[in-house]
Amino acid sequence: MTADNGCEPELSDSLRTFGAVLKALREEAGLTQEQFAPRVRYSVAYVAKIEQGKRFPPGGLLERSEAVLGTAAAKVLKAAARSLTRKAGLASWFRQWAGIEEEAVSLYTYECRAIPGLLQPEPYIRAIFERRLPPLADEQIERQVAARLERQRILTDRPNTDFSFIIEQALLERHMGGLEVTRHLFDHLLEQSERRNVELQVMPLRQYDHAGIDGLMYLAETAQHDWVGYSEGQQSSILITSPKDVSPMLQRYGKLRSQALGREATMSLLKQMRGAL
Repeated sequence: MTADNGCEPELSDSLRTFGAVLKALREEAGLTQEQFAPRVRYSVAYVAKIEQGKRFPPGGLLERSEAVLGTAAAKVLKAAARSLTRKAGLASWFRQWAGIEEEAVSLYTYECRAIPGLLQPEPYIRAIFERRLPPLADEQIERQVAARLERQRILTDRPNTDFSFIIEQALLERHMGGLEVTRHLFDHLLEQSERRNVELQVMPLRQYDHAGIDGLMYLAETAQHDWVGYSEGQQSSILITSPKDVSPMLQRYGKLRSQALGREATMSLLKQMRGAL
């Protein structure tokens, strides 16, 4: 699952292997990550995570690597990649989305289940994983908390990315984890809302015209200005790349933005709700 009330994916052996192969081929070519990354048109941080087995390699990496590493190295890399495609599943879908997320120029999120993962303060993250079923061991919780906090760095590392979040007011009324956790949540949301590249909107509890009845939506605009969607359920997830299928999601998100409270009204509501705790 993603980012919000699901677990961050654990590292898989196949991803670790692919990352190790990529690293070996890069070093054999005498290139550092800083030299290799711009030649394949990805960030250094993204290449590093692929080599660590933390991100699913995007399709464009194989083609671009051939021009940089040579034909023989590309064949080895493609062979390593084939083992990944045979094991594509929930974690693989999310790793692909996480990679898109890190390179996106625009990121749109509508959530009706939990506060978006990129906006969760640490006490809220812990509250989610401590209530996870089946239960997680303490060391698993610590790994999940660390992974989610690490993922949130894109809010500061990507100052030119446009982040838009729409959340249901019911998520704020729920008081997940108790009053103290909720106070942290409101303070954190108000702080994040001050960022120039972050827009947070709340969908009112009572809203007679609502375009989000089909559920959560994640949308990303790539560096090539293509749009990609992501959605998930209890034990399933899907990466949506067809323009025909992404277009309705963009239409719905646009309508949601017009229906939700504006930035100033959202800030005012958050302050009012925080003061009432």
